[in-house]
Amino acid sequence: MDSPIVNIYDVQSVWTGPEGSERVGGNFAPIGDKLGLTGLGCSYLVVEPGRRAFPFHNHLGNDELFIVLEGFGTYRLGGNEFPVKAGDACPAPRGGPDQAHQLINTGTQPLRYLAISTRNDPEIVEYPDSNKFAALAISPGPSFFQAHLRFIGRKEDSLGYYDGEEV
Repeated sequence: MDSPIVNIYDVQSVWTGPEGSERVGGNFAPIGDKLGLTGLGCSYLVVEPGRRAFPFHNHLGNDELFIVLEGFGTYRLGGNEFPVKAGDACPAPRGGPDQAHQLINTGTQPLRYLAISTRNDPEIVEYPDSNKFAALAISPGPSFFQAHLRFIGRKEDSLGYYDGEEV
């Protein structure tokens, strides 16, 4: 039997964030699939000073947990901000905008952390800062970044239920 152990420092990372951004982005290494996990996601993230890996958001279908391994930052949760350092565990329970969350590297060195989550699919994600939402059906796609179905929009742009239907 091959070893079931995965070293987070050996996993190939991918860049997340808009190209050229000085504010959003980081190195994201998905490891849950490599561990054979189907109901639990896990990723290793490295975020440079002044950046955040993802926009401020909340999940309606999934819980997340962030474990800070190295560095310092600020954890936004709902309308609050909390200082974080290595060893801190930051909860991000599913729920409305009061559970929106974001880790920001406010230190001078890279912020390294694990992001652990349930993997309920499909999922709805809200972005309170920009008044957007995302509807995602990842399966049968390979990942969040290559979801089978993804729609990002604003509630006010919603179509009527019978729009375009022969009634």
